[in-house]
Amino acid sequence: MSAPTLDVRRIPTRFEADDARVILRPFRVGGDPRARKIIRRALAMTPERVRAELERVLQDFTGRHRDVTDAFRRHYGDIAPLLPEGAQPSEDLQLLLGAYFSMEYSIESAALFNPSIVPHPDQSGLGDNQLRFIMSLRATGEGHVSSIVFRTGVVGPRGEVAFDPPPQYSSAMRAHTDRFFDKNLFFYKLIEMGAYTDSASLVLQRLGDRFTFGELDQAVADAGPDAHGDPAFLEAAANMRWLARSNYELVFPPHAEPADLVIFPTSENESRGIEDARLTRFVDDNGGVSYFGTYTAYNGVRALPQILETQDFHTVQVHTLNGRYVQNKGMALFPRKIDGFYWMISRLDGENMFAMKSDNVHFWNEAQLLCEPAYPWEFVQIGNCGPPIETPEGWLLLTHGVGPVRRYCIGAVLLDLDDPTRVIGHLPEPLIAPREDERDGYVPNVVYSCGALAHAGHLILPYAVSDSATTVATVELQPLVDALVAAGPMPRHDIGNDPPAPPAEAAGLGPRRRKTD
Repeated sequence: MSAPTLDVRRIPTRFEADDARVILRPFRVGGDPRARKIIRRALAMTPERVRAELERVLQDFTGRHRDVTDAFRRHYGDIAPLLPEGAQPSEDLQLLLGAYFSMEYSIESAALFNPSIVPHPDQSGLGDNQLRFIMSLRATGEGHVSSIVFRTGVVGPRGEVAFDPPPQYSSAMRAHTDRFFDKNLFFYKLIEMGAYTDSASLVLQRLGDRFTFGELDQAVADAGPDAHGDPAFLEAAANMRWLARSNYELVFPPHAEPADLVIFPTSENESRGIEDARLTRFVDDNGGVSYFGTYTAYNGVRALPQILETQDFHTVQVHTLNGRYVQNKGMALFPRKIDGFYWMISRLDGENMFAMKSDNVHFWNEAQLLCEPAYPWEFVQIGNCGPPIETPEGWLLLTHGVGPVRRYCIGAVLLDLDDPTRVIGHLPEPLIAPREDERDGYVPNVVYSCGALAHAGHLILPYAVSDSATTVATVELQPLVDALVAAGPMPRHDIGNDPPAPPAEAAGLGPRRRKTD
C-alpha cells in the first residue's frame, strides 16, 4: 500500500557548525608534576610582569566571554591545592594562574545536529496563536566530544518558524557542589546496580534522608577504621561515590539566557560526550510541568542512557537510569502518564522499537516489543525520532528507519492513546528522505531527528542533515494522521512476550559503532 502524498515543506534556515562559539574549560596537561612546574614559573614572576601578562590576557579574551575573570578564579581554585606550602599569590597572580589552567573549547566546531524541540517555559509577550519554543542540538567539537546546546524561536499561527538570533556568548552550566541526594532513591539505585552490600549499609546508616557528597565522604570516613582496609568496603565506597558523581545538579550562570546554555560532559559516564537529547514537556497528574531529556552518555567504551530534568532550564538535575531494560540508545519519554504509569519508547536490542512502562521514571523493568522493521526502507533497523505527540486519533511517533547503503529516513507510526503497545498505523513510505543536497556530511545519507512539536495544526520537525547540520520541515498534522490511519498497522510478532536480553554490544558493552541511532 502506498501512502497518500503529504506536503512536507522545508524551510530555508540551516544551522551549520560555528567554530566561533566557545566556552572556557579547565586545562590540565601532564598531570600534577607538570602543573606544579607551571605554578613555580608563574610564582617567580615580578608583580609588574604578572600585571602586564594579565592585562594582555584580559584584553585578548574579555570580549569573547561573559565573565572571563570568574572562569579564571574557578580554575585557579582547581589547582590551588598544588601550590607550594606557604605560597600566597596576589589577586592578579591568582587570575593569571587561572588563565594558564584554562582553555577555550569550540563546542560546535565539527557539527551541529540531532535536534529536539519543546514549548519554551516562558510564553509571555506573544501574539495570537504564537508559540515560543526551545530547541536542543547536539554540538560536537574538538576530539569529537558532544554537548547539548540550545536555540529559541517562535512558531506562528500558520506554522511558520522564526528563530531568534544566536546568542553572543555561550555559558556552560556548572555542577552544584552541594546538591542533596535522596537517600531512598540512592538506596534503590545501589540495589539495581548490584552494589548494595553490608559495607554500603554501614555508610547509609550514617546518612540522613537527604545528604550531600561531602556528607557521603564523611560517612565513608566514619564507617570505621577497621573497615577501610577491607576490599569489599573499598569497592562499596567507590561504587557509592561513582553513583553520587553520576547523579548531579547543574546551575545556570547568572545573567544568562536559556539560548546561551551549554550542557557539557560532567560525570565519568559522559566523559566522551552527551549525545542526542530527546526533550519531553511532561505534564503530571496535577497539571505541573517538568522538562525531561533522555540522552546517551558515552565514556569512550560504553554508551548508556541517562535522563535530565528541569522546570525552567536554569537548574538541571541529571540522573542515571536503572532497570533491566535500560539498554542501548534512543529512549524517548511520553509527555504524560497513561493509566498511572510512565511510558518510554526504546530500541533496547539495537533493531526493534519497544514500549516500556514504569511507576518510577528512574527505573525501567517492563518492556514489550512494539514495532519491527516492516518496509524495505527500514529493514536494517527501526527506532524513534523523539517523544510521541498526542493527537485525538492517537500518539504520533516519528521514527527513523535504516535501509540500503545505510540510508536513514524519517517515518511515522500511530499508537493507541490508551494502550501505547497497540500500533494503529505505520507509514509504508518515508515522511522525509535525504534530498540530493542533504546527502553529504560527516555520516552521509542521513536525515534524523530527536523530537518535533505540534502547533496550530502543523507538525514542526527539526532534523539533522548527515550528522553535520540542522534544518526544519513542516507538515500539516491532520493529513499526516489521516495517512497513518489509512495505512493501518503492520503485523507484529510475539507482542505479548518479554523482549530477549540484548546482546553485549547493544547494551553498550562491546565495540561502539559510529552510527547506531
